[in-house]
Amino acid sequence: MAAEMSAALGPSPARRDALTRRIRLLVAATIAYNVIEAVTALAAGTLASSTALIGFGLDSVIEISSAAAVAWQFSARDHAVREAREQRALRIIAVSFFALAAYVTVDAVRALTGTGEAERSIPGIVIAALSLAVMPFLSAAQRRAGRELGSASAVADSKQTLLCTYLSAVLLLGLVLNATLGWSWADPLAALAIAAIAVKEGRDAWQGEGCCAPSTAVPSASSGTDTCGCRAGCGCHN
Repeated sequence: MAAEMSAALGPSPARRDALTRRIRLLVAATIAYNVIEAVTALAAGTLASSTALIGFGLDSVIEISSAAAVAWQFSARDHAVREAREQRALRIIAVSFFALAAYVTVDAVRALTGTGEAERSIPGIVIAALSLAVMPFLSAAQRRAGRELGSASAVADSKQTLLCTYLSAVLLLGLVLNATLGWSWADPLAALAIAAIAVKEGRDAWQGEGCCAPSTAVPSASSGTDTCGCRAGCGCHN
């Protein structure tokens, strides 16, 4: 019974402070990497006339804004102030998702209608492969910390990072196929699917879905879930 009550109340103050510091570090690492990614992708995309690479670079800029919103929220030392900032941070993240979906959709339609022909880009292939290796670890680490802390904004930002992983995979596949086989249609089709995912994640972030604070989640006896729809003992959706 004592263990169940402790789980319902969430992490202890010391553990909460440790998780907060971890999220700050992860967000700082995400911002630093995305600055490098954005500069490299935009430069390579301009040189190769690649709308996909330029779109990927702009996605990095959007991701920086999302991470900056979480950094702003967690810059507050007081837990109550951080909670008060959560909704605004979620709205910024949601708008970032919608902006990303809009750009990716326009970019994909332009590619499908044959607007411009991209050249082969070795730097683009390298940055896409590197992002595919780095981003999943940053996303998973932040999501675990956000779940335990009960922070919807941290979980939403980790989804933004995970979406960058998908975009990296799509970009890498498209660049490789374009460089080797000339299949220019594969990338925009996959990008449209990713845009749909971005819209869903943006809607969830806007509505505050994706994670429930452990201190306020009340388990339902009939379903084994809390009032936010989360499984008991988890605090967050998958």
